Amino acid sequence: MGTDFIPDSILAPDELAKELRTLASPAPPAPGEPGSEIQGPYVNWLFVDLNSYFASIEQQVRPELRSRPVGVVPAMVDTTCCIAASYEAKAFGVRTGTIVADAKRMCPEIVLVEGRHDLYTEMHHKVVEAVESCVPVTAVCSIDEMACRLMGRERALRAALDLGIRVKKAIREQVGECLRSSVGLAPSRYLAKVASDMEKPDGLVALTLDILPEALRQLTLRDLPGIGAKTEMRLNEKGICTMDELMALNCEQTGQVWGSVWGERLWHWLRGEDFEMAEHEDLKSLSHQHVLAPEMRSAEKAYAVAHKLLHKAAMRLRSHGLWAGSIGLAMGFAVPRRQKAPVSTYGVPTRGWHAELRLSECQDNPTLIAALRRLWESRPSGGNFDHSYFIGVSLNNLVPDRLHSLNLFDALDCEQRRSRLLATMDELNNKYGTSTLAPATMLAAYKAAPTRIAFHSIPELF
Repeated sequence: MGTDFIPDSILAPDELAKELRTLASPAPPAPGEPGSEIQGPYVNWLFVDLNSYFASIEQQVRPELRSRPVGVVPAMVDTTCCIAASYEAKAFGVRTGTIVADAKRMCPEIVLVEGRHDLYTEMHHKVVEAVESCVPVTAVCSIDEMACRLMGRERALRAALDLGIRVKKAIREQVGECLRSSVGLAPSRYLAKVASDMEKPDGLVALTLDILPEALRQLTLRDLPGIGAKTEMRLNEKGICTMDELMALNCEQTGQVWGSVWGERLWHWLRGEDFEMAEHEDLKSLSHQHVLAPEMRSAEKAYAVAHKLLHKAAMRLRSHGLWAGSIGLAMGFAVPRRQKAPVSTYGVPTRGWHAELRLSECQDNPTLIAALRRLWESRPSGGNFDHSYFIGVSLNNLVPDRLHSLNLFDALDCEQRRSRLLATMDELNNKYGTSTLAPATMLAAYKAAPTRIAFHSIPELF
């Protein structure tokens, strides 16, 4: 396929399609600036987003599910939520996060499938290989997303569009015809992600500097990665309700609105500036949650699940080079419906409880386990607190290695020996499975709290 060919399926907002096809040239970059060797519009990043990834894989390996509404769930119970939905199910309003009981009402024909961790991970690595047959993958952003930095002549818009077409074709041919992807092209990685979200499924969008202001104006605040319901509400309270109002702020004002350096970075990204934040630098907490099966709702077994969740969170903490300044424990207790208690997102009348304990900065299992035990012993009991159905463990107030302060009572050589021991244990667990080296108190939780895929942490196959 020649690079002069631009198919009709290329994504752009309708009113911008003509501009995209005519490839109007922006003012040329100054010598030495990014894009100075490229004539005409250019991009620096190609972002790949698999559409309805888990559900599409199920349809790929199970042909009888194709063209049918499919919901992927963590467990076959009505009180959990869908972790993925096929586009046939989305047509009925079923989305990620939809409670299963609601999904059945919205789409009576929906086929529910229990998620398969190993299968999705295996297919993920095949997708990465397919993309890398066309262009090197710079960063795996999640189980269904990856970013590729373009080099040299790949950055010219026509060449980048052709590359995007080849990436989509490689995924279909090398992994499966049911796996559709949306590809975004832009000067910055953040904008490439925005572009990939602008048309689904199977889109191809280019946001170049010359059309950027007009293209962003057509979006809503929620279309920007990192802006969820709570952030949107906070922006609305500060008088920012549209993209025009957000774009009218200067860099300092954007930082003040967010109350962090992330706002200033966003200001630069939305203007096409190509730089990346330090990996995990802004991460403030790590957490894992689990809805308990009925047979696991005793105190002993619930604690075993909490212990396993902490074990997983501690491994992530160390892999990111972070230290925890506090630990949190959250629990949900089911109560009879006649008490008219608030209904949780899982559809269960519930009493919630949460506690947090401050720590000297740590990342070792013994310290974290001792802290978890203290929190566990402080939980409420009796009456409405006998039937726990939800457990959540969080590590908070995180600091990176470079900002970590040595404990006054720890000798440097002791901490170094402990760090080497933990690194060895994590290496074995990563290679052979998270239960290879773990406290015996977790044994009851192995089958009850199976490993799930965290979207931003893709496990290796054991």
